[in-house]
Amino acid sequence: MTWNVYLSGEIHTNWREELESGAKAAGLPVSFSAPVTNHPASDDCGVAILGEEPNKFWHDNKGANINAIRTRTLIEKADVVVVRFGEKYKQWNAAFDAGYASALGKAVIIMHGADHQHALKEVDAAALAVTETPAQVVDILRYVINGELKGY
Repeated sequence: MTWNVYLSGEIHTNWREELESGAKAAGLPVSFSAPVTNHPASDDCGVAILGEEPNKFWHDNKGANINAIRTRTLIEKADVVVVRFGEKYKQWNAAFDAGYASALGKAVIIMHGADHQHALKEVDAAALAVTETPAQVVDILRYVINGELKGY
C-alpha cells in the first residue's frame, strides 16, 4: 500500500523537502501532496482565471474558493495530514485544514515550535501526534507504516 500524506501549512521554509527526503531515505511507501505553495499564484488564482475584482474581499474569496477545490480533494484522499505552523506568520488556513481533516476522521500530525503551544492547544488536542521537526514526522511514518522504531 502507498500511503497518501498531505502536507499543509507554512510555505516559507523547506520543511516539506526535508520530510520528503527523510521518507525517501527511509524507503517509506508514501506519496506526498500539498497546496499550491507559490504564494502570489495562490493569492491571485481567482482573479487571474475568473477576472479582476475591485474589492479585495472578492479578490481573496475567488482565490480561496479555487484553492479549496485542491485542498479539500487532497485532504479527503489523504491517509495522513501533516500540518506545519511556522514561526513567522499566523497560518489561519493551516488551522482550518487541521480542523477539516480532523472532522473527516483523518490521522492528523501537527508540527510547530514550543512558542505556539498555548495558541494551538485546541488544534494539538485534536491531533494524534504533535511534533517539532520533519524528522519526528518521518519517525512516526516509519513506525505506523512498517512497525519499526529506532533502537528497538
